[in-house]
Amino acid sequence: MKSMVRAAGLRGLPELVDDLGGDGGALLARFRVARAALDSDDTVIGAATADRMLETAAAELSCPDLGLRLAGQQDVTVLGPLAVAIENSPTFGDALDCASRYLFVHSPALAVSQVPDPAGQPGVIGLRYAGTDPEHLPPQALDLGVGLFHRIIVLLHGGPYGLRSVHLPHPPLAPVARYTGFFGADVRFGKPAAVLRVPAHLAATPVPGGDQVLRDIALDYLTHHFPAPDQTVSARVQHLLAQSLGTAGVDIATIARSMQTHPRTLQRRLAVEGSTFAGLLDDVRRSAAYQLIARTDLPLSQVTAMVSLTEQSALSRAARRWFGMTPRELRRSRPRKTTSGFLQERPAPGDN
Repeated sequence: MKSMVRAAGLRGLPELVDDLGGDGGALLARFRVARAALDSDDTVIGAATADRMLETAAAELSCPDLGLRLAGQQDVTVLGPLAVAIENSPTFGDALDCASRYLFVHSPALAVSQVPDPAGQPGVIGLRYAGTDPEHLPPQALDLGVGLFHRIIVLLHGGPYGLRSVHLPHPPLAPVARYTGFFGADVRFGKPAAVLRVPAHLAATPVPGGDQVLRDIALDYLTHHFPAPDQTVSARVQHLLAQSLGTAGVDIATIARSMQTHPRTLQRRLAVEGSTFAGLLDDVRRSAAYQLIARTDLPLSQVTAMVSLTEQSALSRAARRWFGMTPRELRRSRPRKTTSGFLQERPAPGDN
């Protein structure tokens, strides 16, 4: 089944094309997209159609920074019902969690997540933007998505948020100064993934003006009206655990509450799928620990906390069980890959 995206993601494109000397209405007609679809929060179109529209407009109008221009005209409202949950989150970490859990509502073809800093700098984390099919996310669509991701954070923060630098996987489409001017930070090209490098404390920074009641209503709506497509209970639990590592929220009661179910009910549903909560948590910890130990230079005490273990001795025992060696031995045995140490990038020893 082809990937779909909400047409609202192209909101403002016809007007931008008109401003650049083209015919926005004709562009929509050529790709059989109704103008009213862009103003709707419900209408979806093929992700490939949206990608081709952006690439076609950029090429025909000789506008290589089209994606960035469109991002500069949009805001969080293009995300439809997800926007309410994001805007009313108590912290930026909670807002990112909403986006990572429910971005499929906007498009199953897109994903955002928090990852270790690809440059391995202490006090910095990465916010990764990617397609669920890593082999297919055209440059204009990527610039639009990353640009909008950045713009939403700026708007929610009320100004600059300490962006360290931006990593993009493609070569510059426009002069590099255009990118650095848009992001207000250094931009590196030809990197393994699209990542905004931000201060680690941003996750705990409050979102101004958030309303918990509105957020709860929005999350309840999203949960009950937009079940994740083709996602098992085990996959949902693994995702929530990966997002929660390093916090106090890796117990079954907390995860069950996030899924709006009872812990015993969650245990039964996992058993039907042949898995257990303890086993899933162990898998998530193992994969995260491997990336943090083998592909970064973070102190092992920090790694211990980031995988939600209380003592470094517990990390050492787990590493021997997982990898057959201590954390220090594992770190010595692997080449450094601090420029691609993403939590989502597997495999680790023992993966199948």
